[in-house]
Amino acid sequence: MMNKRERYNQIIEWFQTNMPIAETELDYRTPFELLVAVILSAQCTDKRVNMVTPALFQAYPNAEKMAQAEVFEIFEFIKSISFPNNKAKYLVGMAQIIHHEYQDEIPNTVTELIKLPGVGRKTANVIVSVIFDKPAMAVDTHVFRVSERLGLSYRSKTPLETEKQLVKHIPLELLPIAHHWLILHGRYTCVARKPKCDQCGLTQWCKWHAREHKKPK
Repeated sequence: MMNKRERYNQIIEWFQTNMPIAETELDYRTPFELLVAVILSAQCTDKRVNMVTPALFQAYPNAEKMAQAEVFEIFEFIKSISFPNNKAKYLVGMAQIIHHEYQDEIPNTVTELIKLPGVGRKTANVIVSVIFDKPAMAVDTHVFRVSERLGLSYRSKTPLETEKQLVKHIPLELLPIAHHWLILHGRYTCVARKPKCDQCGLTQWCKWHAREHKKPK
């Protein structure tokens, strides 16, 4: 019977070997652009976000410019993504705070970031991890699902519970890339409705796979 430490070690080793490079699929050039993109990506695909951000960033390349925008102007750029009305308000409000209170610099702590409009804990963790290389674990729907299936987390009811379990067992220096390992694995292999177990290299350590394949056909 494999214990939790062994499971983590084996799965981490597999990812290090098979996915040595894992990064966000959102397109960005500056910390401000990543913050905007992550806010837009809530309940929306990265692919769709990447379709609207080039024109948006050309018109509003920094917090100062976006802070001067009207909500309806931002809406016109992002109307093809999910919840554009709310997100347009969030972006203007966020840019105004970044410009006026932080002199156009993105805050580097989760505590400060979650005070911004449209920024929850997941978004804040993405920013401090990707931009500031801090040991943070952002838990989105993919991370939540994959962690439970693999047995890295156990009966988590909230993303925060999953985050705490992952942070406890993954070495701090690996947390930034581990976030992307789990997201990408969930996005392309361990998909929600019908996971592609035949294409997965992690089945020997996966609790969900073991349980499913014990079921009588």
